[in-house]
Amino acid sequence: MRWKEQLLTLTPYQPGKSIESVKKQYNLEQIVKLASNENPFGCSKNVLSALQSHQPGFAIYPDGYMTSLREAVASFLKVGQDELIFGNGSDNIIQIISRALLHPGANTVMATPSFSQYKHNAIIEGAEIREIPLLDGQHDLEKMYAAIDENTNVVWVCSPNNPTGTYVPESKLTPFLDKVPSDVLIVLDEAYYEYVFADDYYDSIELTRKYPNLIVLRTFSKIYGLASLRVGYGVANRSIIQALEPAREPFNVNSFGQVAAIAALSDQEFVQDCKKKNRQGLTQFYDFCERHNLSYYPSQTNFVLIDINADANQAFQFLLEKGYIVRSGSALGFPSSLRITVGSAEQNDGVLKALGEFLTQQNTAKLKLN
Repeated sequence: MRWKEQLLTLTPYQPGKSIESVKKQYNLEQIVKLASNENPFGCSKNVLSALQSHQPGFAIYPDGYMTSLREAVASFLKVGQDELIFGNGSDNIIQIISRALLHPGANTVMATPSFSQYKHNAIIEGAEIREIPLLDGQHDLEKMYAAIDENTNVVWVCSPNNPTGTYVPESKLTPFLDKVPSDVLIVLDEAYYEYVFADDYYDSIELTRKYPNLIVLRTFSKIYGLASLRVGYGVANRSIIQALEPAREPFNVNSFGQVAAIAALSDQEFVQDCKKKNRQGLTQFYDFCERHNLSYYPSQTNFVLIDINADANQAFQFLLEKGYIVRSGSALGFPSSLRITVGSAEQNDGVLKALGEFLTQQNTAKLKLN
């Protein structure tokens, strides 16, 4: 087989361990998964009701234009229906953008560490990748701009950023958008947008009207609690959407996902409640870090990256055997850190108690060595 050479250097995306596999492996009755930034409070009751009454006809393809969902999102965001593109999660739109714009001879600029799929898809398309290290956990927009040249086709800005949870304030974002050449697509990935509470965050939808080379990505997988149904969308100038649509595969959002997303969007009270509980949960993690003198990045998301001053893989394994699945920072560019999803108050207490046991064990070992 004459595979693309770049494929031979890639490994598939490694999802977090499943609950069932951990139960079997360690003979545990209860597992708390805090690794994939899912909503611990599930989804709106509106979603369950809508799905129960939905009778799609399994032999019939879903609406390829996503007509009802398109109308609902357009109305909610106050944008034109032709300013939207939908995907099988926002990851799918990242793939569509990469397929449409990246190729050998072109380059793409991104922060690092950031969401892995920007780089992954760029490698598949054979584009040159220009990675700019984070500065104190945040995008270094000045160096990202300096990396742009006449062959740059896409710039990725993940705000809030995964895995640090930091965001780009409006005072830094708009000057950056002003400078980026108009023939370079800027992708503003806002998968965690609904969790943001910073006062100096920008109105990204309004920015798409000012900057015709900007596309904003959002998802129903996070605060809306529809991760298993895979629905994401992009908002941009209609000319961008028209150019991207041919690269989108037909029927890429299933019927159940479309129905669930419409129902989820209708329940903003649920969204606000989850946002409130998440902020309370973040405080639990911050208080723990202060007590144990651990550094962390203040987060605008539903996860927190904590530097535990120890081997992240060891801590991951320790917590795993206690029944808590978290994300080791070793695969994210932070080998001494853990990325932990904010759960319910009870789940947070449990994982932090277990992490405290790990830290005590580590300190005892260090004292013995000394």
